[in-house]
Amino acid sequence: MQSTTTTLRHLLARVAATLAVVLAGIVLPAAPASAHGQLATSTPLTGSVVKQPLTELKLYFTEKPAANAHFTISGPGGTRVDSNWSQGEPKRLDKPVQEYFLVNGTFEPRLYHVGFPAVVSVAHWPATGRYTASYLSVASDGEPVRGAVTFDYRGPTTSAPAGWTPPTNDPAPELLALVEGGHSTPASSATAGTPAAASETPAAADAATSSSGGGIGPWLVPGIILAVVAAVVVVAARRRPSPTPAARRGSPATGARRPAKMSGRTGTAGAKGRPRRR
Repeated sequence: MQSTTTTLRHLLARVAATLAVVLAGIVLPAAPASAHGQLATSTPLTGSVVKQPLTELKLYFTEKPAANAHFTISGPGGTRVDSNWSQGEPKRLDKPVQEYFLVNGTFEPRLYHVGFPAVVSVAHWPATGRYTASYLSVASDGEPVRGAVTFDYRGPTTSAPAGWTPPTNDPAPELLALVEGGHSTPASSATAGTPAAASETPAAADAATSSSGGGIGPWLVPGIILAVVAAVVVVAARRRPSPTPAARRGSPATGARRPAKMSGRTGTAGAKGRPRRR
């Protein structure tokens, strides 16, 4: 009986795990990322090795970065080597980027084929090693856009320009206020410069509006289902059959069988030991 109960518990656990995976794959979207204006690609790519002293880095976003966006480039010792940044010419992405918009409680995908660069100037390359390009901006839907691109520099070192000092400026206070507040569309992050950006801005506004509404989000459904399945497994595991009075005292049937076997073997041995009468 104990073996049967253990087997049942293992079977229920496997069924619950399989059901959870299947339900999660059905209910959850493939990549429910709600933030927009994210980094699409960069030159150089993150994780790459640079062997020549570049004069600028390019970070391509799915929207134009805000005019007051903040960019830094730090060398191996943590000293900044950036001088300034500007918005470059958009280019078609080699691989489109997919972002999701929450519309009427459902995540809808949208592909971005154009990248909008932030061109960050590099003053010099003081040493070889790991470099980090960090960025902070706000998307058209008010969501913060932040991250970093890291790469290794293995080229020749270069000297700083005459009279140049490492910058120490922090993000603008209004940018920090937008990042901390969120969901407020900044006027400085206009993305109507190209037809592609203009067609995507209303969708971003709809996504921000629908995500602020009430109701149960779709991400709560898998959690509720998993909780119910877990409760069923726990209850089934605890429902062990109580031992019967006969089992507690010892099974009479078992006790009766053992003497019978022993007496049978004894009788056989006695029979073999007695001489036959003729």
